[in-house]
Amino acid sequence: MEIIAYLIPISLLLGGVGLGAFVYTVRSNQYDDPEGNSQRILSDEYDDKPKG
Repeated sequence: MEIIAYLIPISLLLGGVGLGAFVYTVRSNQYDDPEGNSQRILSDEYDDKPKG
């Protein structure tokens, strides 16, 4: 039962690190792709049938 005293702070710390990394990537605009979808939908380069 005393292991929970170690696991809870460790899990909160790891969750905080993950949340911090996510916030950093959002603020540094790594998820922005303003023209990507509009170009991909019209392109014939991408095919939904895999080559086999």
